[in-house]
Amino acid sequence: MTGLVMRGVAGLRGGVAPVWGLVLAMPLAVAALDPESLASILRVALGGFAGTLPWVAAAVALVAGLKASGATALVARAFVGRETRMIVLAALLGGLAPFCSCEVIPFVAALLALGAPVSAIMAFWLSSPLIDPATALITAAALGWEFAAGKAVAAVALGLAGGFAVRLVAPMPAFAAPLRAGKGGLCGGCETPLAAGGTLWRFWREAPRVATFRAEAAVNARFLVKWLAFAYLLQALLVAYLPAEAVAAAVGGDGPASIAIGALIGAPAYLNGYAAPALVAGLVQQGMSAGAAMAFMVAGSVSCIPAMAAVVSLVRGPVFAAYVALGIAGALASGAAFGAVMG
Repeated sequence: MTGLVMRGVAGLRGGVAPVWGLVLAMPLAVAALDPESLASILRVALGGFAGTLPWVAAAVALVAGLKASGATALVARAFVGRETRMIVLAALLGGLAPFCSCEVIPFVAALLALGAPVSAIMAFWLSSPLIDPATALITAAALGWEFAAGKAVAAVALGLAGGFAVRLVAPMPAFAAPLRAGKGGLCGGCETPLAAGGTLWRFWREAPRVATFRAEAAVNARFLVKWLAFAYLLQALLVAYLPAEAVAAAVGGDGPASIAIGALIGAPAYLNGYAAPALVAGLVQQGMSAGAAMAFMVAGSVSCIPAMAAVVSLVRGPVFAAYVALGIAGALASGAAFGAVMG
């Protein structure tokens, strides 16, 4: 049995994708170390995963439709006109744009290279990773529509607050040239959404757009299934082995301490916007407060490790520091506000 576990872990290095390697390794480890609990853990994980599948299908179709129709090109129009209008539209559109944490970076890089105001870019940058149509559906399935709506409100509020805060300091020399030397419109090998064509809502009338829909649907379906399988297995393990008393003691109640701990844990431990709701659902079952859960999700969205690595290489230090500081402050404020409303 130990050999099976090691082969599952070996998937992290070779032929099996790292996440699928963990999906294989976790039940094998339980089978080796605690076989009596395996059936109940798998039952909880499969039950949660099966309950999410209708939402996954809706999310896949929605995101693929937005990409095929060229709706992402509409986002670029928010960065034209008066600065106040740009900040407001950028914060609002950030919650609607179906960009993952990878796709946001080249979009931001392109806008910076084109000379768009850093205040409006910051508004979009802060709001976009927090919520999108697919993330909203997955969050609603795992935690309920209250959490999905609360995260959407937090995304827009954080975008607005961050955008107007940066507008105040934009005249400072540190923000005058936000891009690092030599950085252009692309980052990390991803193509910028600014290159998208025109918008055609009835995309099924054109064969190339239908092909785009199919390709996007396949990619997003694989991505969501992979991460949700991992997330629901992790949730089942948390429920089985993490003492509820310990969670409740650390992040129970809606006081400032529990919300701060939720944000501090979420920042380095965050997975992504699709896997996090299931993980948070497990923590909530064990006693995590609503405010701490919201702070965990908001802080983690801002500090997604792959995106942060790209951000560090893209912008100058003061801009990066402002992004992180605004994100953490927004997480604390969102957690406090959501905890008060839910309480």
